[in-house]
Amino acid sequence: MQQIVVKANGAEIPARGFGTWSLKGEEAARGVEAALTCGYRHIDTAIMYENEVGVGEGLRASGVSRDAVFVTTKVPPGLISEKDLVAAAEGSVKRLGLSQVDLLLIHWPNPEFDLAGSIRALNKAKTSGLTRHIGVSNFPTKLLEQAWALTKEPFVTNQCEYHPLMDQSKLIAAGRKHGMSFTSYSPVGRGKLFGLAPIVAAAKAHGKTESQIILRWHVQQAGVIAIPRSSNAGRIAENSEIFDFALTDDEMVAISQLARPDGRMVKPAWAPEWDAA
Repeated sequence: MQQIVVKANGAEIPARGFGTWSLKGEEAARGVEAALTCGYRHIDTAIMYENEVGVGEGLRASGVSRDAVFVTTKVPPGLISEKDLVAAAEGSVKRLGLSQVDLLLIHWPNPEFDLAGSIRALNKAKTSGLTRHIGVSNFPTKLLEQAWALTKEPFVTNQCEYHPLMDQSKLIAAGRKHGMSFTSYSPVGRGKLFGLAPIVAAAKAHGKTESQIILRWHVQQAGVIAIPRSSNAGRIAENSEIFDFALTDDEMVAISQLARPDGRMVKPAWAPEWDAA
């Protein structure tokens, strides 16, 4: 199957990954196995998802070589202190049944902990072999710059909410300046994009579903990775079929123009101060 691979600071990351948020136990295992069977080669999980054991079971059940799959996990904000982060990463690797992950992220920043200590620990997780690469998630531009000033090892991605209802151009550019990729979670906007004229028009023009159009919009942007999540085997397969067509420049622009100031959907109490829309 065709793939787009994003290269970022030494990492080679498949641009279409399988997100596992809210999938638990056997459902997570079946989802990961189904995704790998139909061509996904990038799996995203997190300690907060409480599904790393199931994700590991799905990896093994798929029969796909470990070397062929890029596995990402994330350390939650309560465990990113310098004294806790490495132990948390060790727990992730053990639950997944792996010798190391490909990418370890700080899931959310936490102002209660010293950022310098968190970054030192994240670096240690890499240098000790728990992960091949490191990065961050949900870091606005100011915090991203602070983190870069503190790290000795390069970050390869910043994973944040992104879909056509949001303009993340500033944050994407901030990462690109440092050679980073950008990973989009909630990439299809939790279904709120379906029925919007530019997406419907592109779907008709290319003979594709609206989800496929939205995911293509993501991966057609330089350095952008999308990690859609689904528990439905048919939808998982559908989301894999986005590399056999391309949106026109006009279609890309029209879809991007759907962005609006109130487009953000993920708003937990612990979120940082986001960049102005």
